[in-house]
Amino acid sequence: MAFISVTRLRVRSLRYLPAFLWRTQSSVRQAQRAAGFIGGRVLVEARWTFWTTTAWEDEAAMRAFRGSGAHKAVMPKLLEWCDEASVAHWRQDGPEVPDWQSAHQQMITSGRPSKVNHPSEAHDGNRIPAPRPSRITRELKPI
Repeated sequence: MAFISVTRLRVRSLRYLPAFLWRTQSSVRQAQRAAGFIGGRVLVEARWTFWTTTAWEDEAAMRAFRGSGAHKAVMPKLLEWCDEASVAHWRQDGPEVPDWQSAHQQMITSGRPSKVNHPSEAHDGNRIPAPRPSRITRELKPI
């Protein structure tokens, strides 16, 4: 059994991108060292759109990660930096990190928008396009 978390964030302006990328890298390192982290993926799309999928031993492990360190510090900044943000969580039988199509399907069926201060029309309409294959992907493994 694994607990899966998927996020989709779109940075609303190039001016926020350097800080976003720096903080993302810090959060990735934190996740890879977190207790209960099984694995994950990061996908970078056009228009400064970022997907993450992570697998955890249980929901408590994911919440402990989310509520501490670099990840906790960056979450309030995303309100201003992003114009689209959504998240989905679910439990699945195996520890495999879902592929992007499965992650998107779960985002559509069970996901929810996150609060942003400057929502796009797509965010307000909860329209989440499917992730497009990209050469910019990264597999995440526990450290």
